[in-house]
Amino acid sequence: MKVAVAGCCHGALDKMYETLELLQRRHNVRPDLLLCCGDFQAVRNEADLRCMAVPAKYRHMQTFYRYYSGEKKAPVLTVFIGGNHEASNHLQELPYGGWVAPNIYYLGYAGVVRFRGVRIGGISGIFKSHDYRKGHFECPPYNQQTIRSAYHVRNIEVFKLKQLKRPIDIFMSHDWPRSIYHYGNKKQLLKMKSFFRQEVESNTLGSPAASELLQHLKPTYWFSAHLHVKFAAFMQHETNSKEELPKATKFLALDKCLPHRDFLQIIDVEHDPNAGDSLEYDPEWIAVLKATNGLVNVTQSSWNMPEKNGLHAKWDYSATEEAIKEVLEELNHDLKIPCNFTLTAACYDPSKPQKNMDPVHTINPQTTEFCAQFGLTDINDRIQQAKEEGSGRGECEEEDEEEMDSTGSAEEPSEYHTDNSGLSSFNPDEIMLDEEGGDEDLSTCSVDPSPDHPPEFSTSFSDIRIMPDSMAVSSDDAMDSNNEELEKSGGSKQVEEKSSTERSLKRIGGDENGNSGVKKIKRRNQVIYATEDEDK
Repeated sequence: MKVAVAGCCHGALDKMYETLELLQRRHNVRPDLLLCCGDFQAVRNEADLRCMAVPAKYRHMQTFYRYYSGEKKAPVLTVFIGGNHEASNHLQELPYGGWVAPNIYYLGYAGVVRFRGVRIGGISGIFKSHDYRKGHFECPPYNQQTIRSAYHVRNIEVFKLKQLKRPIDIFMSHDWPRSIYHYGNKKQLLKMKSFFRQEVESNTLGSPAASELLQHLKPTYWFSAHLHVKFAAFMQHETNSKEELPKATKFLALDKCLPHRDFLQIIDVEHDPNAGDSLEYDPEWIAVLKATNGLVNVTQSSWNMPEKNGLHAKWDYSATEEAIKEVLEELNHDLKIPCNFTLTAACYDPSKPQKNMDPVHTINPQTTEFCAQFGLTDINDRIQQAKEEGSGRGECEEEDEEEMDSTGSAEEPSEYHTDNSGLSSFNPDEIMLDEEGGDEDLSTCSVDPSPDHPPEFSTSFSDIRIMPDSMAVSSDDAMDSNNEELEKSGGSKQVEEKSSTERSLKRIGGDENGNSGVKKIKRRNQVIYATEDEDK
């Protein structure tokens, strides 16, 4: 099965699909599936633009609305995760995943699905330690804080994914797993992005939560985006026992979707030839969702997930074979995800722009149906109830801590002490953003939609690269990078152990509360849409 993988789409759906069509015409290669690693920007209208955490001058309608309205249809099944520049109000409607348009499926805050027997998982957003232990409390209309925190990864999603026991074939994250750069051609990476050096050398670039998932899930492939640079790595995992077969992960970070960039990769993935062509639920993942439903938290209260540390009555929420069997019986062994896409907002009309359209908190029928079928908590319905009860401020109400599952704990310290998702180094290619937001007020809408007919482009075939059977970097590159680390630390394992103890000392961006005696150096990339602190 041929799978196309794209990095940050930034709403340029026409460009992606036209590039795939060009691939078919020139090389007779037609992907069966397209994966997108975040910053998809499923913007339906002007209200959605106001919920995207980018300065107003970078808000453009792009072309997703045409697929949402039905004017166009994705020519290939598309599965994506969220990044840090999304229409958060739209994606929030589908916390467990769902269709954002016909043939375009969002994986949710975290999710696992199957296609032709291939298990595909992903986690949306980027890591920020100060929000990691909170619940999903945000809802539109967002304020200056919640418009950013809405896309921050939460510990409950990582906890759910860590309950999985069966092998994962493909996994997606928006930000890179921390330390992955030690397993590829690090010299070439720093040659292309020299301003990564400080974070790479201090081992603070990327997400520690994603790194934890990488070590636990050990997928065959892991794809990321976010940093707008192509990078390949090959990670050989340690085995837990002599009986366990060695596992390795082929990692690939994708560039952003722009003309004359290698923003698409085509890989061949082994699949079940007897499986159907429909996207399917993963029964183990559904069983995990059911088991962890009592841990759902829609408050700002910080708490850790259950651990085997003497403080929790239960800490293992993995799915038993019996629980998986029950899921299959509930579905009558028909795992096909229903094509139940529904319009939940007005679609942008180029002839009748509505710059003052306000975002509203919407409960999506797809989520309602999904939760009813599997007995799950509708997160948005829970938030809506809290709003109606008037338990706090309009955009983010807190429930009583007594309503939190007794297995949770708000008193334990966070397992992560750093606050990096991207990088904090100076980037010479970026433009300065005002420290306090200045005239780039995220609460105001300044819509600059693209015209009815987007500008034509001449696609260079450097947009596409068909990957060989192995995505591993060359042995010379890998040896060069690994030998360099061994010389410095006596082994990559020691590097990771050392970084875990010294991480807080080497971190520039400040503590969990954002306090620091060192002045922050802001990122300035107008293409990445950097906000005050999200991409540092």
